[in-house]
Amino acid sequence: MTPRITDAWLTEPATQAVCAALEAGGARALFVGGCVRNALLGVAVSDIDIATDARPERVIELARAANIRAVPTGIAHGTVTLVNRGIAHEVTTFRRDVRTDGRRAVIAFAERIEDDAARRDFTMNALYARPDGTVLDPLGGLPDMRARRVRFIRDATDRIREDYLRSLRYFRFHAWYGDPEAGFDPDALGAIAANLDGLAALSRERIGAEMLKLLAAPDPAPSVAAMRSTGALGKVLPGADDRLLGPLVHLEGQAGAAPDPLRRLACLGGVDMAEALRLSRAQARALDEMRDAAGNTAGPGELGFRLGAARARDVLLLRAAMLGAPWDTGAMAAAERGARAVFPVDPADLMPRLQGAALGAALSRLERDWIASDFALTGAELLKRV
Repeated sequence: MTPRITDAWLTEPATQAVCAALEAGGARALFVGGCVRNALLGVAVSDIDIATDARPERVIELARAANIRAVPTGIAHGTVTLVNRGIAHEVTTFRRDVRTDGRRAVIAFAERIEDDAARRDFTMNALYARPDGTVLDPLGGLPDMRARRVRFIRDATDRIREDYLRSLRYFRFHAWYGDPEAGFDPDALGAIAANLDGLAALSRERIGAEMLKLLAAPDPAPSVAAMRSTGALGKVLPGADDRLLGPLVHLEGQAGAAPDPLRRLACLGGVDMAEALRLSRAQARALDEMRDAAGNTAGPGELGFRLGAARARDVLLLRAAMLGAPWDTGAMAAAERGARAVFPVDPADLMPRLQGAALGAALSRLERDWIASDFALTGAELLKRV
C-alpha cells in the first residue's frame, strides 16, 4: 500500500499555501528528501524541501502573486526560499547533472521527477510526497527506507565519483538512519574503499562538517568502525583510533550525557585534528582542553574548579573510557562541588607584603592547598600559611 504522510508540518496551512501557489500556476509541488524520509521513519523534521518543474523565475512570480515572500537563496542552482508565516520552504527546480568533477556538479533544469531523483545520493533520499501526503517512489527506495538500509542510487561508484563527500555522507546517514544490526551495504563499502583518493579533493571544511554531523549521532561507533575498515577514517583523520568510541558512547548513557561530537572527536584522536577538519578556534580550544585534561593528573574537584562542571564531565567520561572503568557518580559530584567553589583569597590579601613573582607563587601554593582540602579551607586559614 502506498504510504501517506499526515504529519503536522505537511498539513500546516502556511506550507499548504506554498504548494497551492505553485500548483495554481500549473507547476508541480512535491516534498522531497529529508522531510519525507524523516516523516516515514518517525524522526523529527527540521527543514522543508519542495521540488518543482517550474523554473526559479516562475517560482518567484507565483509566490509574489500569492503574497508569499521569495528569497533567491540559490537561484543559479534552481533554489528559491519561500517564506510564509515565518516558515521557510526551500523550493528547487527539478535538475539533472550535466557534468561532475567529484566536488561539484554542472546542472541543467529537468522536466521529469525521475531525472531529479536519479541525481540524488541514497535511495531513501529520493522519495517525494504530494501536498496531500501521498508518497511517490520513482526509484524504488521505499523498501530500503523501511528496512533502514542506506544504499546508493544505482551504481555506488558512479554516485561517489560525482561527489566524493558522499563516501563520508554514507557513514553519517547510516549512523542516523541505518539499522546497525543489518550491517552495511557491501557494494557501498567496496566502492568507498576503491575511491579513497578522491577524498583529497574535498575541502577540509566540508570534511570537518561531515565528521561532526556523524559524531553527533546517538551511536556513531558502528559507522566509524566501518569507516575505519574501508580506510576512509585514516584518510580524513590520520592517526585516529576508534577503539574507545563504543565504550565512550556507553558511558555517556550511564552519565545521562547528550551526544557531543567534540567529546567524541577527542576520544578518536589523530594528527593535528583541528587542521585536518578545519575546526573553528573555539572548537579547537575545546578539543585541546579536553585532551590535555584527560591526560593529566588533576582530580575531579580541580577539574570542576578550573574547567566548569560540563567540561569536567567530558574529561571524566574520556578518562573512564580510557581506563575501561564505569561511570563514577562520586567523581562527578566532586567536580560539581569544584565548579561551585570560589577561591577565598585575593591578591590584595597578600599585598603589599608580597609582590610580583613572589605574590604569584604564594597564590598558586595556597590555591593548591585549598583544592587539596576539597575546598574546605577558609581564607583566614589559608592566610595563616603564608
